[in-house]
Amino acid sequence: GTCEVITSLRHSGAQKLLNSMELCWCLFANLLVWTLAVPIDRSKPKDEKQIKPDTSVSTERDTGLYYDRYLREVIDVLETDTHFREKLQTADVEDIKSGKLSSELDLVSHHIRTRLDELKRQEVSRLRMLIKAKMDAEQGENVQIDHLNLLKQIEHLDPKNSHTFEARDLELLIRAATKDLENYDQAHHEEFKRYEMLKEHERREYLKTLDEEKRQMEEARFSQMKQKHREHPKVNVPGSRDQLKEVWEETDGLDPNEFNPKTFFRLHDTNNDGVLDEQELEALFTKELEKVYDPKNEEDDMMEMEEERLRMREHVMNEVDTNKDRLVSLEEFLKSTEKKEFLEPEEWETLDETQIYTEDELRQYERELTEQEAQLNQKVEQLRQEHEDLQRRQNELDVQKKEYQQALLQMEQKKSQQKVEAPPSGPGGKLKFQPPDAPADVRAPVNEPAQVQPEVETLERAPSRGDQTESLSHDTNPGEKQPDAAGLSQ
Repeated sequence: GTCEVITSLRHSGAQKLLNSMELCWCLFANLLVWTLAVPIDRSKPKDEKQIKPDTSVSTERDTGLYYDRYLREVIDVLETDTHFREKLQTADVEDIKSGKLSSELDLVSHHIRTRLDELKRQEVSRLRMLIKAKMDAEQGENVQIDHLNLLKQIEHLDPKNSHTFEARDLELLIRAATKDLENYDQAHHEEFKRYEMLKEHERREYLKTLDEEKRQMEEARFSQMKQKHREHPKVNVPGSRDQLKEVWEETDGLDPNEFNPKTFFRLHDTNNDGVLDEQELEALFTKELEKVYDPKNEEDDMMEMEEERLRMREHVMNEVDTNKDRLVSLEEFLKSTEKKEFLEPEEWETLDETQIYTEDELRQYERELTEQEAQLNQKVEQLRQEHEDLQRRQNELDVQKKEYQQALLQMEQKKSQQKVEAPPSGPGGKLKFQPPDAPADVRAPVNEPAQVQPEVETLERAPSRGDQTESLSHDTNPGEKQPDAAGLSQ
């Protein structure tokens, strides 16, 4: 009875232990599910307009420099260093332009320097590829290129050290960018002038291909388009009170009677760096440009619109940017609003009211086009002759190839015929039969090597050694050296 009690107690204890383990396992499984489960966002869905744009892609306009990307990447990396950013904000404009700020590069952190080294190596590699592509295009492939001497002509980095970014590199980059940006606007004006002269040249050349009646119709159509382009609302002077108030009202949606220059400045300082750069200024002229240019109209040229935008920005910079750092500070902006030109500006002249080029400049440009066309025709003729020479050589090679193939085919045919016509041979290499009329030398076995018969067999009678000695004694003079029998036999 005692054993049965003990056994029952053991069974009951084991059952309880099993139940406890199952309970613990269930709790552990639930805890694991709660931990790994993806949380459900029960908040209201955001409006698509409230989604922040991707800041990884720069929306700033290209400066037009061939090293624009390298310049931007270096600036972005340097601005991540707190010490350098503070020095940059407090530095004088002249110190920045002269490159004195580059001495602060030694104080930036190690990982910043490592990143700058990588950027420079990438830029040097890119420049080498550009140089090679240019040389290949001008002189052909497989040309030996002295990259070091060619890199010396590049001013925005130190070509002697292509592995690390040093203070000298930053100094050269700042100086080159400052000089190139100062010349960029003038270069853009020259390019636009050539564009306009090319348009007029092509128009005149097209008129020469028409008869008198069609030429008059085309001239009338051109005059109507020019007149239609001039019919647009009044364009305010860029940077004037009327122009800024129009932006304040139509773009910013504010009351024009409550216009405040300080508030206006802060509204349009989109990156909150305390200054208005060239891109932020040009964005203010969009409304004025839309009065004159519409991409849907045939008479409106979008290239002219961009030139007009550049002219407006240059006008504002000349009036407002007193320290000539290509930036407008709040102080400069507020001082400009106190000038007479801001309150009572003169009328703005658009491009269609401005003479872009003279007739003499157009004739000079046409002469340059004629010279370029002659050079191109000469180059085309040279390439045509080279093509004909290559084609002739190719034809000659094709003929030789056919001759070689034909000769090889004939050799193969001869070999195959010889194998077929060879008579059968028996054991020991002897022929199984002999042609009845064949001479003895022909009936020799073909498979046996030709045997050289002794010379004595070809003679009618071979003299003996004594006869040879006697004959020699009679024929030779006394005192001469007698040849031996071996030599005679030879």
